[in-house]
Amino acid sequence: MTDKPVLLSGDNPQIAKGDGDEPVQAWISAIPGWKSDLSRRLDALIVQAVPDVRKAVKWNSPLYGAPGAETWFLGLHGFTRYVKVSFFNGAELDPPPPGASKQKLVRYLDIPEDHELDEAQFIQWVKSAAALPGAKM
Repeated sequence: MTDKPVLLSGDNPQIAKGDGDEPVQAWISAIPGWKSDLSRRLDALIVQAVPDVRKAVKWNSPLYGAPGAETWFLGLHGFTRYVKVSFFNGAELDPPPPGASKQKLVRYLDIPEDHELDEAQFIQWVKSAAALPGAKM
């Protein structure tokens, strides 16, 4: 029997740092309730948009990178009332995701439980973000 991951603030699961799909799926399975279903859907849309996407968990958050790159273009993080999608060069996307950041290039998409995700727009953002230089982490 394995222990359930500790839930940090906002129900964000504490998952050991690791590369590949396995730690990302562990994070998705550990985040409770509707956030797990949403995160599973976001993961599937990211893979649809960038089939060979690189995955890892760092700082208790799934990260996604372009194939062959050593940088990351997108991250997920759980909060109490929403899942935050961070586009690390999101200010360069057209149109940019709606959430501003204190960091010049970062833009956010906060997705609450009752939000109707525009999947076509999300896929376009993911494709475009994967084509930009990513962030080193």
